Amino acid sequence: MSAALLRSEWTKLVSLRSTWWCAAVYVLVAGGFGWLAAATTATSDRAGTAVAITLIGFGFAQLVVVVVGVLAATGEFATGMALASLAAVPRRVRWLAAKTAVVAGAAVVLTAVLSLTCWLAARTLVAVPGGVQLTAPGVLRALVLQVAGAALVAVLAVALGTLLRSSAGGVGLGIALVFVLPPVLAFFGTTAERLSQALPALRVGEDAFLAVGTDWPVGLAVTAGWAVAAWVLAAVLLVRRDV
Repeated sequence: MSAALLRSEWTKLVSLRSTWWCAAVYVLVAGGFGWLAAATTATSDRAGTAVAITLIGFGFAQLVVVVVGVLAATGEFATGMALASLAAVPRRVRWLAAKTAVVAGAAVVLTAVLSLTCWLAARTLVAVPGGVQLTAPGVLRALVLQVAGAALVAVLAVALGTLLRSSAGGVGLGIALVFVLPPVLAFFGTTAERLSQALPALRVGEDAFLAVGTDWPVGLAVTAGWAVAAWVLAAVLLVRRDV
């Protein structure tokens, strides 16, 4: 994967007006909810709990990551730009890898900044014995897992967009998998709850990255599995299908 290819994909991403609108919404929802949650939480007995409260906005803001990732992939197919892109980069998997790296990288950087902003909100506005330090139990882990969640959701979204080549279909399926189905299925008995644990999910808590009803390592592994499987399938079909 060359630097020129990464620069090309970055230029495509930032040239879209939708990218900037989505970034603004992401900042407003994740950062705004974080400070609002901190402002309405007077005290907490644990630093990890205080930080988890401020991360609540990411539960909704992750939908923006889904939209950006899907549009980054489907936009080229919708406009016909994919023909030129794949002519310039005959190895299609390299093209997909570069696009995924750029989208995921952007999500990681923005999420890291916003996560630290939420931590600052907790440290500034929530009274916790000993303060809300990064080294306090559960704090750094919650922030890192939040960033990991954004990266995996971005990879999954790009893969879905490449697979379906439909903006509406990709966004709809991404939202269903990440946001709607996991909590809904958890309410419909044991079998449905077990099924929900096999879906990618991001839930706010001291263990910030969780599939419903599981510990964070399992939730992280499940979501990573979905992202990798979807991406590999997208890469295989991209090579085999016509543009």
